[in-house]
Amino acid sequence: MGVHPNIVTVLSIVIGITSAFFFLHGSWRTEGRTGLVLNVIGILLMMWANFYDSADGQLARMTGKKTQLGRILDGAASIIIFIPVYCALVWRCYQYHSMEFQWLQIADTERNAVIYGLTLFAVCLFSGFVCHSGQCRLADYYRQIHLFFLKGESGAEFSTSAHQQQLYDAMPWRGHCIEKAFLKTYVNYTRQQENATPAFQRLMQSLYHKYGKAGNAPESFRARFRHCSLPLMPLTNILTFNTRAIVLYLCCLIDLPWFYFVFEIVFMSALCGYMRHRHEKMCKNLLMAL
Repeated sequence: MGVHPNIVTVLSIVIGITSAFFFLHGSWRTEGRTGLVLNVIGILLMMWANFYDSADGQLARMTGKKTQLGRILDGAASIIIFIPVYCALVWRCYQYHSMEFQWLQIADTERNAVIYGLTLFAVCLFSGFVCHSGQCRLADYYRQIHLFFLKGESGAEFSTSAHQQQLYDAMPWRGHCIEKAFLKTYVNYTRQQENATPAFQRLMQSLYHKYGKAGNAPESFRARFRHCSLPLMPLTNILTFNTRAIVLYLCCLIDLPWFYFVFEIVFMSALCGYMRHRHEKMCKNLLMAL
């Protein structure tokens, strides 16, 4: 296989970003058959991008072409794709708002439309940079933790911010500008993961002190951790790409794009909070029994 996994990741990002143009258009209710066709094209492009985003990791494992940059790109792909898509949804809401204004009994004036659009843009920023990124970041972390206790260090992409900082400090800027810049974002990414999981960090510190490193923990402990962690894995899948993409497709097809932000801020945030609560409680119990 001559295609590098990083190329597949970049292609998924480009295709996903392209879909945003088609989501600018209203669907059947606002733009008729043409709008519906354009939205379907946008959906197909997003599905294509997701296929590539899923395939790049498998290709890296099959070919052995695993790189730090590839890991960073893979983790950031979903967020990069959704940024222009979210902006497209806001523009679409600004363009087609008559039904919502009727519901809210708001006069359909240019001033009110601008206020509505700016308000939705603020909601979009919160939904994307706080909710979406935080949910995906934590879900990805929990999956890598589970794989770490299942397959060990060689079978997972689990890392610490301290280790990533060491890699960043050791890497020269000359000849590695892009990779070093991406690595800096990954240092912050892993640090945010650690800040969100204090009980798990205490558990890992205890394992380091007792066994030299967490990977040396006995199989009985690893099995117990996996047993407790496994029920949370379906939640991590819901909080990543597929579920939010399906809801996005439906919201666009029925011409209620604003509802996607409601779904992400309310439902997905509640689900993420529940997942985090259970994982932290699990880690506290395991720490007490250690």
